[in-house]
Amino acid sequence: MKGAELMAEITLYRGDLPADVSFGSSVAVDTETMGLNLHRDRLCLVQLSAGDGKAVLVQIVKGVDCPNLKRLLTDESVLKIFHFARFDVTKILNDLGVITAPIYCTKIASKLCRTSSPSHSLKSLCADLLGVELEKEQQTSDWGAEVLNEAQQKYAANAELYLHALINILDGLL
Repeated sequence: MKGAELMAEITLYRGDLPADVSFGSSVAVDTETMGLNLHRDRLCLVQLSAGDGKAVLVQIVKGVDCPNLKRLLTDESVLKIFHFARFDVTKILNDLGVITAPIYCTKIASKLCRTSSPSHSLKSLCADLLGVELEKEQQTSDWGAEVLNEAQQKYAANAELYLHALINILDGLL
């Protein structure tokens, strides 16, 4: 795991997940929005991974209800792993109208067990615990674009690929 970012196998869906997609007992989740204002800026993308090097991206389309994505996010038998869950879970509630549960937040876990660390960002956690340097150039790109370019998809895929590995380390530290 030490070294450069993983090269994910990326699958992009527009509007919703297919009904037969499964992530097992836990799924890493991240979101991309038009900005950081929960009430003004819309949800554009939800990224998912089972921790297997594969990333599933769901581009949110206005007017599409996303029943399969909502079902996954509310499935009590599937642990949803986030980094900075407070924002993502609230954005999902505001835009999709569902309460995501159960959840695990790697940022909160880091704050609990890495009290001497000055930073608990995903970039810092990946560097400190996994030896991985995340690229952040696409963080402020246009996530509301009709078509996401390859660089956006790669950035979005890498955001959640490491959360399962981080949980294993953080749980040991906790």
